[in-house]
Amino acid sequence: MLCTRLTNANILTMDPDRPVAHDLGMWQGRIVGLDEEVTALPSREVVDLQGATVLPGFIDSHVHLAWTGLKASTPSVAPCERIEDVLAAVADAVSRKAPGAWVDLAGYDQRALGRHLTAAELDRVSDGRRVFLMHDSGHACVVNSAVLGLLPADVPRQDGFLVEGAMTAARRLRPAYSQAELADAIEHAGRACLAEGVTACAEAGIGGGLLGHSPVELGAYQLLREQGRLPLRVQLMAAGDTLRPLTTHRDDGIPRALDLGMRTGFGDDWLSLGALKIYTDGGMMARTAALTTPYEGTTRAGQLQDDPDRLADLIVDGHLAGWQLAVHAIGDRAADLALDALERAQKLRPRPDARHRIEHAGLVRPDQLPRFARLGVSAVIQPNFLRYFGDDYATVMGELRAPWMYRGRGFLDHGVTVVGSSDRPVTDGSPLRAVQFMVERASVSGRLIGPDESVTVDEALRAYTVAGAYACRWDGSAGSLTPGKRADLVVLGDDPTHVDTSRIGDIEVLSTFVDGRDTKQVTRS
Repeated sequence: MLCTRLTNANILTMDPDRPVAHDLGMWQGRIVGLDEEVTALPSREVVDLQGATVLPGFIDSHVHLAWTGLKASTPSVAPCERIEDVLAAVADAVSRKAPGAWVDLAGYDQRALGRHLTAAELDRVSDGRRVFLMHDSGHACVVNSAVLGLLPADVPRQDGFLVEGAMTAARRLRPAYSQAELADAIEHAGRACLAEGVTACAEAGIGGGLLGHSPVELGAYQLLREQGRLPLRVQLMAAGDTLRPLTTHRDDGIPRALDLGMRTGFGDDWLSLGALKIYTDGGMMARTAALTTPYEGTTRAGQLQDDPDRLADLIVDGHLAGWQLAVHAIGDRAADLALDALERAQKLRPRPDARHRIEHAGLVRPDQLPRFARLGVSAVIQPNFLRYFGDDYATVMGELRAPWMYRGRGFLDHGVTVVGSSDRPVTDGSPLRAVQFMVERASVSGRLIGPDESVTVDEALRAYTVAGAYACRWDGSAGSLTPGKRADLVVLGDDPTHVDTSRIGDIEVLSTFVDGRDTKQVTRS
């Protein structure tokens, strides 16, 4: 056996049985041993890391790769702060499209403008095109009258501003992206993940829902896999609305399912089906996260995505069909609905190792923490939301509720698994900058947000390694640098457990290994 051996390294294994090592051997995509287990083995290659720090490859447990890649090639209105400048950017994009075409634009955020754009304003620069301006949150858009005229009469609209289900209705009017287009976008986004040390991720909703790009979206990932272009390991969450009623044997007890009965776990080490993604509410940025009391200084408390009984039934049916569930719930009202439905589902059919997840858990009251723990539900949070948007979020939540946002310590002290993720492209995807926030609890302006929710550096790193593997059901093969597990790892220019906390986010990612191969060398070749 000729292995590749990394030597002269500071290896933080995240394995409590052997937390630190200096040598690591890799063979056929797996870790074969540490230190004395490999130093005497014949090696095809010995890489002297000159004291660099090695960690398990980061797992980003909630991403949108296709959206990220498409956004990178879409005209943007950011960072415009005046209505006139936004309209000029729209006019420029319109001029590049044929009459009657759809014109997609990104980078819209009403907070930079002080108010929302209107359909009438877009009409002035649309010149016969159908304009769709995507909100950065992914929960809203602004469209012109040409798009409004295509929508069913019962779709709610506010001068061209569409949120949640209304936005979904508008997106469904647009022709689907081709699998080739999606594959290129996914590959681009995947390579950006590798540059940040991410070796595996969970794609949060394909084929439908708010952010589906095609009813055959999975095929784009399979195309990349077949062509050897899939940059990192991907677990795909099917959108909840891809389930449909099927006539099955009564003993199966499956009221709704994906065709052929596919569910969580189908696939291989590189590409597989993960959780079923179910949206219950909106987002804080768009002010549509469902709260039990209104946003500070307003009478608005956000909204649920659908009738609460229908949402609960979908959660229960997904559980009965054998899926792991990833329930999007940002506001505390949405979290109540999710927890109630998950409790009902477990009573109907106990599945102790279902590993259901609540995505975001953006505002969790103190009384909800024990329920997360009792139900065994993981909290899949996005620390960088508060790093970059925390000043705004804390203001709209108010002094009482701001400390409850995107918790860390509160979850851990109750025995809840805290899982780190980015939700890219909503904000910066860097795991290291997220780790820094989890420890400091400070926004980029320096404002402290829920400082009592701070965790240790080790706990934050576990959210992106061990806990990410657990949430994605990869804990037998990823999350720690343990012999027998995948040789997926990241090489850093410094040790995040020893540098000043303020420097963690700026640590350089020197190399990212997937399947035992340095992806920088693979890309160059």
